[in-house]
Amino acid sequence: MNFRIGFGVDIHQLEEGRDLIIGGVKFDSSFGSVGHSDADVLLHAICDAILGAANLRDIGFHFSDTDPKYKGIDSRILLTESYKLVNEKGYKIGNIDASVLLENPKVNPYIEDMQKIIANILEVDIDAISIKATRGEKMGYIGEGKGIQAYCNALIYKV
Repeated sequence: MNFRIGFGVDIHQLEEGRDLIIGGVKFDSSFGSVGHSDADVLLHAICDAILGAANLRDIGFHFSDTDPKYKGIDSRILLTESYKLVNEKGYKIGNIDASVLLENPKVNPYIEDMQKIIANILEVDIDAISIKATRGEKMGYIGEGKGIQAYCNALIYKV
């Protein structure tokens, strides 16, 4: 089998009065991510990881943040479209391993819902989607509550 590995990373500022959406799940929070789309840091990192694994460049190449048609778009759509591109090259997803860095609110209570959403979009078993969470321990822009970041590794294989 032909296996390929991709890596993705995404970062967004946090601001009061915005929605906080991570992994397709809306969090109960008074602040959220700033971005052209819904600013879902986890789904953006996953898009970059799977696109990179298939040598299809990155999310910004396919869904420009200067294109008005993507203004406020649900990142589940971006992940669906990214997966279609990967699939058109003859690849399926082996597994996703991702980490979200956010000081507050806690990410862990939402992980199972995120796994279900992502597994459904990527047409894999929920066991193929690993999501971990950590904090900045009050250090740096994560710890100060000014930003959110996500990292993702993706394994794809040729069908």
